[in-house]
Amino acid sequence: MLQLSAAGPGPIRIALTLLGIPYGLCSASKGAPSCPLVKATLSLAQSAHTGPPFVCRSGLHTMSPPSLPPHVKARCALYPGSEVKRLPVPDERVSWESSWPEYSPPTYTAPAVLKQPVWADPDIGSFSPQFNALDGAIDRQSHEGAYKLENGRPLNPRGRTGTAGRGLLGRWGPNHAADPIITRWRRDSSGEKVVSPRSGLPVLQFVSIKRKDCGEWAIPGGMVDAGELVSLTLQREFSEEALNSLDTPPQERERLSQRITELFTNPSLQIYKGYVDDPRNTDNAWMETVAVNFHDDTGNSVSELPLQAGDDAGQVSWVDVDSALQLYASHALFLESTARQHHAHWA
Repeated sequence: MLQLSAAGPGPIRIALTLLGIPYGLCSASKGAPSCPLVKATLSLAQSAHTGPPFVCRSGLHTMSPPSLPPHVKARCALYPGSEVKRLPVPDERVSWESSWPEYSPPTYTAPAVLKQPVWADPDIGSFSPQFNALDGAIDRQSHEGAYKLENGRPLNPRGRTGTAGRGLLGRWGPNHAADPIITRWRRDSSGEKVVSPRSGLPVLQFVSIKRKDCGEWAIPGGMVDAGELVSLTLQREFSEEALNSLDTPPQERERLSQRITELFTNPSLQIYKGYVDDPRNTDNAWMETVAVNFHDDTGNSVSELPLQAGDDAGQVSWVDVDSALQLYASHALFLESTARQHHAHWA
């Protein structure tokens, strides 16, 4: 977990931003903020985005502790992948506790979701989900705690978004994802840790994939399957996206599995767990994620495995952890926290 007692404002800024606290005026195009100061605020999105680039414009946001901050990306004017315009929701009307009798947002569920693939729920009324509970193999519990229901539909725990329905998300209520952050120390030819001349701290490297859907570099992550433990999701997503385990010959796959299992059974560091301010969120469906760091401290675990892109990854590589990185969604924020936890170089 984050240690706010660390020297300097960095850890505090990270913690606030991970909670979704905005710093001020935001203007983003295709997910990239126009101002570095608000980059972290606009990058809280889970690692399994499947929709097209989006445009988000929002005004000045303020809050008074201990209230939860209003989400920003979940109120973007145009719902991603559609022509649906969200009903504008001002900061003071985001909370469900704020009376708004006239509130009547458009309802939208993507055609692909309505076809009811295995990862999607039926429409409300045609089945009886057990919300705030483990509903058979589907976990409908939220990392944020118990959420409210209205007319049989779950309400977004962070408040109104200007759109009802499920949008691009399959599940009513929380849609769970997992992000494995696999790191090692960068070492020179003699095996010694490489130290950054800028910070005087050792340099971390992480496994990064280049996403096929948007062309951005990212942490290999994805959605938690029904009945699947998050720990297994983390391992599966890394295996499929960074090691192309699905296309690996059976004999080689067994060797890879043993090495990966060793790493994923080692002590890990939870970087973040909770709600994600995602442009796909609606009043009735939202993204949540768990980001976990698995560190190969000695360099003799996954460091020796050949990386090979698979699944929805175009490329895969070990990349130095550095503040200059331009990464997908919230991943730079997660890496900054990871670097500080290991007392490694960041900026």
